Amino acid sequence: MPRNVFEKFDDAAVVNKLTGITPSVAVHIPWDKADYVKLKKHAAGLGLKVGAVNPNLFQDDDYMLGSVCHPDARVRRKAVQHLKECCQIMKDTGSDLLSLWFADGTNYPGQDDLRRRKHNMQEALALAYAAMPKNARMILEYKFFEPAFYHTDVPDWGFSLLMCQKLGERAQVLVDTGHHALGTNVEHIVAILIDEHRLGGFHFNSRKYADDDLIVGSTNAYEIFLIFANILAARFGNTDKASKACAEAIAYMVDQSHVIEPKIPAMLRSVLNIQTNWARALMINWKKLHKMQQAGDVLGAEAEVREAFEQDTLPLLQAWREEKGLPADPMQAFLKSGYQKKVSVRGKGGASW
Repeated sequence: MPRNVFEKFDDAAVVNKLTGITPSVAVHIPWDKADYVKLKKHAAGLGLKVGAVNPNLFQDDDYMLGSVCHPDARVRRKAVQHLKECCQIMKDTGSDLLSLWFADGTNYPGQDDLRRRKHNMQEALALAYAAMPKNARMILEYKFFEPAFYHTDVPDWGFSLLMCQKLGERAQVLVDTGHHALGTNVEHIVAILIDEHRLGGFHFNSRKYADDDLIVGSTNAYEIFLIFANILAARFGNTDKASKACAEAIAYMVDQSHVIEPKIPAMLRSVLNIQTNWARALMINWKKLHKMQQAGDVLGAEAEVREAFEQDTLPLLQAWREEKGLPADPMQAFLKSGYQKKVSVRGKGGASW
């Protein structure tokens, strides 16, 4: 585990060097507090940049009953001040993403006024939105339960979208693939948000039951593929310019928790699974698929999508890596590099990534 944010960037640079597709690293405040000018320089020296800035509004004891939705105005002011602090960190590091997740909610009926909490949330988000750098975006995550079990203040994509629409064009929805009830059609949500020009980013992970935060694609590779298919449909299919622009500006992030597996290999596996399913989605023949859809050819259209998922994209990806001067098998290259043994001297604990 990295012991500080600088070591976190060192580890991230290894993943980027092996895969060529992970050029930015999110920071979480206060866990990653540092000299931000120094951090920005350190990242640049590694070929990286600071990605999304994530406030922590759940760990402090003051936030037991919520942060920006707390019934006590003092606590709400404290939470807003932290949001503004993170906006300043964005300016210091060159980040253009403020990534927000709130643990706010209640456990019991009558514990608090639900409409008042909505108003408090809206007021706090407006203050954070105004404090962001002018070229930055706010991406608002949702989660239908946990840690609150009666109600969650940002429970679903509809509420997140509503808040974003009230704020302005630079506020968009963040979809975490683990934050849905079983059976939820996540790719449908993706399609709607793109069509509304409000899909800002993803937190990719895998979940079997709820927010398990496991390796991406470990149990739901076809869902990841279908998400990418809907994004690429907006980019290459019959779509409007605004939806295409939205699909091209999506921020892709991995959000997972490693307990029984080593951190860096687990991140490599997630990144490689993402790349594999993106490559598969690129195999879809959009013109052919559109004709089948228009003709009502249900089985033909389904086959066009499914057969793209079944394609062996490994030779294509290996050729791409060879052109980029990357190892054909990034995982094996890492295992042979000795880097895991090198960082094992850090011991247990450290910063989150």
